[in-house]
Amino acid sequence: MSLQPFHLAIPVKELQATRHFYNSLLGFSEGRSSEHWVDLNFFGHQLVLHLADGAGEKEHNPVDGHSVPVPHFGVVLEWEHWHEFKDRLLAAKIDFVIEPYIRFEGQVGEQATMFFLDPSGNALEFKAFKDPSELFKA
Repeated sequence: MSLQPFHLAIPVKELQATRHFYNSLLGFSEGRSSEHWVDLNFFGHQLVLHLADGAGEKEHNPVDGHSVPVPHFGVVLEWEHWHEFKDRLLAAKIDFVIEPYIRFEGQVGEQATMFFLDPSGNALEFKAFKDPSELFKA
């Protein structure tokens, strides 16, 4: 089965600052837009920023001693791409909710992960699996 791009629309409190964050800091190109929404190329997927009330409201769950924000979203990157992306974010002095780290090191499902918020408080997680075939292995 070939993977198809997903479409995700998220609420944002302030469109211009959030647009700048995704365009300039994260490097996502922009597609169509209006004064109320912006389409972005999110690693080949369609992410739409919608100006809306209630952006950034979330719960938290404990995982590996961290307080993981829920909801959150992101992309599973290739191992080397994740490290390059992480280095770019560290150089930009991103304020991480959960600093980049390796989970399950040396075990099935070994993965790199990091969490941070966009300017509207939406939580993003980017991860990579050392062995991509272990994405769904228990």
